[in-house]
Amino acid sequence: MNVSYGFCCVYCTDETCFTDHPHDDKTRPYLCTVCDKRFTRKDSLNVHRKKHTGENLYSCTQCEKRFSSRTSLCKHMNIHRGKYTCTECGKCCESSHDLATHRRCHSGEKPFQCTVCSKRFAQAAHLVRHSRIHSGVKPYKCHVCGKVFSVSGYLTSHMRVHTGEKPYKCHVCAKAFSQSGPLISHMRVHTGDKPYKCRVCDKAFSRCEHLNRHMRVHTRNKPYKTKDHTKE
Repeated sequence: MNVSYGFCCVYCTDETCFTDHPHDDKTRPYLCTVCDKRFTRKDSLNVHRKKHTGENLYSCTQCEKRFSSRTSLCKHMNIHRGKYTCTECGKCCESSHDLATHRRCHSGEKPFQCTVCSKRFAQAAHLVRHSRIHSGVKPYKCHVCGKVFSVSGYLTSHMRVHTGEKPYKCHVCAKAFSQSGPLISHMRVHTGDKPYKCRVCDKAFSRCEHLNRHMRVHTRNKPYKTKDHTKE
């Protein structure tokens, strides 16, 4: 199925944008000085700015996840209420729109197509994010050090370098991490899980870099060469 989809701007990562339709005649006096996106209302601009700063003021009382707006928190609470639940796998979604999008993972439907490379996506937001590979746009800027990112989630993770926040905690030893990836790797210390297996000898490792180092046994690759002092 071919679907034509018009995005409000290349900076939007959400399928639901805070602006109105881009082709209407409404005046947009409120300008984002980071990405030049315009808004009809000041409160919409204020919510949008938090995507650049990584500011998340609203906390979920159920899982401690944080959000940049009260509206986003209210949508998130639908997950805990089980209001929009997939009948095939039981996953709870934030809205009926999100549930319809989720169902595409079961049907395999990918209605959103990149006009540059023809790659297809199940979600409009994924197509918007993918398009930045071609455009090179990085609209999310750290207000502390000026580093820019193509995805808002990358900015959120980066901000913890400045704040020192470590929201991901091990429930076994309480060690905390700034990102979820290191926590997942750390948990294998407790579980003994070794998901990275050598395709030659079936030896298993808990970390990908350990497998890569092991593979040199089979490939005889020696990237670190010793200096020949006899030629000095």
